Amino acid sequence: MTTSEIVWLRRDLRRHDLPTLAAAAERSGSVAPVFVLDPAFWDTAGAPRRTWLARTLMALRDSYEGRLTLRLGDPQALLPEIAGEFGATSVHISTETEPQGAARDAAAGTALRERGVTLVATGSPYAVTPGRIRRADGEPYQVFTPFSRGWRDHGWRAPAEEPADLRLADDRSDPSAWEVVAQAACCDEVQLPEAGEAAAQERWEWFLDEGLERYGHDRDRPDLDGTSRMSVYLKFGVVHPRTLLADLEARTGTGPERYRLELAWREFYADVLHHHPDSLWQDLRPALTHMRYDEPGAAVEAWRQGRTGFPIVDAAMRQLLGEGWMHNRLRMVVASFLIKHLHTRWQVGADHFLDRLADADLASNQHGWQWVAGTGTDAAPYFRVFNPILQGQKFDPNGDFVRRWVPELRPIDGAAVHEPWRTALARDLDYPTPIIDLKAERAEALERLSEARDARETQPTEHERRS
Repeated sequence: MTTSEIVWLRRDLRRHDLPTLAAAAERSGSVAPVFVLDPAFWDTAGAPRRTWLARTLMALRDSYEGRLTLRLGDPQALLPEIAGEFGATSVHISTETEPQGAARDAAAGTALRERGVTLVATGSPYAVTPGRIRRADGEPYQVFTPFSRGWRDHGWRAPAEEPADLRLADDRSDPSAWEVVAQAACCDEVQLPEAGEAAAQERWEWFLDEGLERYGHDRDRPDLDGTSRMSVYLKFGVVHPRTLLADLEARTGTGPERYRLELAWREFYADVLHHHPDSLWQDLRPALTHMRYDEPGAAVEAWRQGRTGFPIVDAAMRQLLGEGWMHNRLRMVVASFLIKHLHTRWQVGADHFLDRLADADLASNQHGWQWVAGTGTDAAPYFRVFNPILQGQKFDPNGDFVRRWVPELRPIDGAAVHEPWRTALARDLDYPTPIIDLKAERAEALERLSEARDARETQPTEHERRS
């Protein structure tokens, strides 16, 4: 029997710039790309993410000339069987550092070793693998700016070349697994971009030519096509950040510099999660342990549906529902509104985003929410409360973004759309009145902050008592 080494794909759904291919090809002339549809991940993913993954897998099958082996089940049980079918002595992976993924790999590695098969890790979904950069004293970084300097100083490898004369093993898929994928791919609940490496490269080339120069000043404008939209491709490793950084290497100016920093933020949050896995759902910093929050109710549901009566919040939340994506500036605005105006725990919003975002990256999502909540690393002070009216007026100055996503407000011209209750058309609009008084709820948020600080002084946490 012809033997083939296995490349177990997860967050590296591409063929180009994939070091695991070269590592597998060195051991055998034949390589079997394999994806295991793990119910532990698949069943818990929101519909937009499942659809995006399904379409990405279908595009990936074409990239591998129809020779992508797909199975459905627990990798710990399936991988030893698959290795036996291919006669493989090694299974090659990109290093996983997210808590659940790392635990899955450890279990799969144990099961493979029992069958005499080695699990080989090469590279990761990041330019610099989380955990590799540390301060001079050996401790992990807690602040972004020094991390970003260390990240740059460390550097990253050049994009990997595809092995010469790569031979792909025959497909040994379970047809029922592809049926599951095909069914999910047909979901038209959200408008997603085209999937696959070719589509990612096309979008990236457009951004380099048309958007990068303006990125420094357009990236905060949701009414403009001023961002790369690469996050959805980075999510499953359709493109590697190393590839993007290589294309940016010779470019200078505000746009390229700002984009490098955004990639650094993504890697910083991955590093923080690697060192503090409990921060996935728990406050990273205990400063607001005693903060008083409300239980989610009708106001939170209005927030989820984009029916709060505050146009920029509603437009952003409807974009999330319609595209499985939200502009980064607006992610901060709607998070501030939920946490500080509706007095809701950050975990409620983070969970909703994970359910609705196609590009839901665990580290970036959870720590982005903690940044707004004042509980994370490099966090914004809790007393910094975004005013959604002012944010709309500043970053959607003509109201075009609001009118795009809130059709009820299209009769209102210009910036007046951000305060529809002040217009003569207010009574005729099928649009809700504001569900809260911004000034009153901001004052309430600051009062709760004062209470939390007082409580912390009198009721220190266990960690603080031991310190």
